[in-house]
Amino acid sequence: MATVEAIMDIPMEHEQNVLGQLDSNIKKIERSFNVTIIDRNGVLKIIGEESDAEKAKEVIKKLLQLSQRGNTITEQNVDYAISLSFTEKIRGNDIIEIDKDILARTSLGKPVKPKTLGQKEYVDAIRNNMITFGIGPAGTGKTYLGMAMAITAFRQQEVQRIILTRPAIEAGEKLGFLPGDLQSKVDPYMRPVYDALYSIMGAEQYQSNSEKGLIEVAPLAYMRGRTLDNSYIILDEAQNTTPAQMKMFLTRIGFGSKVIITGDLTQKDLEEGKKSGLEDAMRVLKGVEGIEFVQLTSADVVRHPLVQRIVNAYERDEEKRAKRAKQREMSSRNFGEHRNENRHKDY
Repeated sequence: MATVEAIMDIPMEHEQNVLGQLDSNIKKIERSFNVTIIDRNGVLKIIGEESDAEKAKEVIKKLLQLSQRGNTITEQNVDYAISLSFTEKIRGNDIIEIDKDILARTSLGKPVKPKTLGQKEYVDAIRNNMITFGIGPAGTGKTYLGMAMAITAFRQQEVQRIILTRPAIEAGEKLGFLPGDLQSKVDPYMRPVYDALYSIMGAEQYQSNSEKGLIEVAPLAYMRGRTLDNSYIILDEAQNTTPAQMKMFLTRIGFGSKVIITGDLTQKDLEEGKKSGLEDAMRVLKGVEGIEFVQLTSADVVRHPLVQRIVNAYERDEEKRAKRAKQREMSSRNFGEHRNENRHKDY
């Protein structure tokens, strides 16, 4: 295929943001599409095979559009724009449409919005369903986006209170005796929930609403026997529930309530051999009207890019383990069949 040159202009005020520090964004785009990009006073010349040059130009165009909307271009923005260009999912201004969906603003005024197509699907599912399951690896924004949706609904008086809960299970280590009253004992388990609350709502506003009983943070065990009306309820770390706990939680839901259930099936802290309530719910509730399951993937990770690489490495390792286990099972089955055949021959 013939080499072509694609030309595009970058306004001076957006040049550094789009190109990256020491042209880091442009260098990444060059490596990804096997093109050469030359910058001359804001005029970019993209040299490469036609399809590659066009893809590189489209990625830069999307980064420019994000910059023009007031965003600071991050490595995650660049990686995601590149990954979309290699899939059939990309449709015109997908990234810009995602960027327009502002869910809330943090206590510092920073907008909270989905950053990937998977996150946008998750947010839309929450809007359109009474119960939404957000399932995916660490860093995909399951809890944070859910919290933003809950706080927005609370501020707009769509619900009367927010209830946040998670199973109080130690993550692979024994913490021993924890001093203090009940709240002090529960707090370490609920810390990730508090972090998201403080970030979006602010510590003072949270404290004020908490004292009035309008925001409640409690372990899952304390949900038993209650009926939760006119509430936004978030169950975090649902992979650590048992099927009985999950059923108990789902049957607490009353009128005017909305529920978000988040979990990562690769990070179960249950005892060996115990079935996860999240896995069970995925099987039992599949196809039930008003309930939607959204599967987020490593492509939706919006933490440091290294987190995405770590998630991918663990996923590859899991696939290898599953493949080896299947091969061992097949070998064992074939060996058993062979022994049975020999037994029949002896008779």
